[in-house]
Amino acid sequence: MARILCIDYGGKRTGLAVTDELQIIATPLTTVETKHLMQYLEQYCKAEKVEKVLIGYPLNWDDTATHATPMVNGFIKAFEKKFPTTPIEKVDERFSSKLAQRSMVEMGMKKKQRQVKGNVDQIAATLLLQEYLANQ
Repeated sequence: MARILCIDYGGKRTGLAVTDELQIIATPLTTVETKHLMQYLEQYCKAEKVEKVLIGYPLNWDDTATHATPMVNGFIKAFEKKFPTTPIEKVDERFSSKLAQRSMVEMGMKKKQRQVKGNVDQIAATLLLQEYLANQ
């Protein structure tokens, strides 16, 4: 089997998480500056077989677009053009960052580690991916 990659897309940084090859466990992969994301994905997909990509999709409680929704839509279009054979699926990301911050506290991370924004992005992507796996 191939991996599932999850993207928590942001204007400055993007958190990435990935499954194992059996698609059982979600783990944080890295945080990438968003301007280098496509280049990173090209390299990663050459090294690892990726079956599907999930992307956190920002919506308000009433299912209307947020300020970040157009940015994510733009990335999805660019991704589909660059990787036409890899399906990309939107997953609801409401509260993913808050849940990530709460998880870091529960894991006992020191305050300095919790303040590193890249850690939040990776953990948010991991939580989105874990939820997806649990619902499959």
